[in-house]
Amino acid sequence: MRLIYTKGFSWKICIAIAVFMNFAFAYAHPLIKDTIYLHSKKTKARQSYLKNGLPFSLPPVKPGVTSYVKFTVNHTPDDKLLSDVDVYPNPATDQINLKYNLSRNSNVSIKIMDVLGNDIATIFQQRVDLGEQKFTYMVSSNKLSRGFYFIRIVAGTESVIKRISIY
Repeated sequence: MRLIYTKGFSWKICIAIAVFMNFAFAYAHPLIKDTIYLHSKKTKARQSYLKNGLPFSLPPVKPGVTSYVKFTVNHTPDDKLLSDVDVYPNPATDQINLKYNLSRNSNVSIKIMDVLGNDIATIFQQRVDLGEQKFTYMVSSNKLSRGFYFIRIVAGTESVIKRISIY
């Protein structure tokens, strides 16, 4: 990433510095206002140099062509990997249903945690394809006691935590 940034923007920084220096030399006034210094031969050369700017110039800027075509991008790197997470029914008695949506293939891990954040059980852990996914967990067969729990769904580096109560 650092190499792309350096190569991609270093030429823009060089041009910006050149333009800034051109304007700085073109409109600068001598800081020393000594009469001997102003009447010397060097000042005439310097004043003409300051009026004309740097001895090179940048090419003229040509206006670009504007396009009015609209397009949509289906996938950007900023999109969330894990979205639309829903845990139902809440409160649960015999089973917990999970529904979530993945924007690309990823490793998914679903864990049940208690109120203190301790892992009670890892109920699902494997690679999952993109799209809407559904998962059912039977509470009665695993004998979770009544109370509040958290379900943590981890996909890649993203994590979503949902609270659920079991009666």
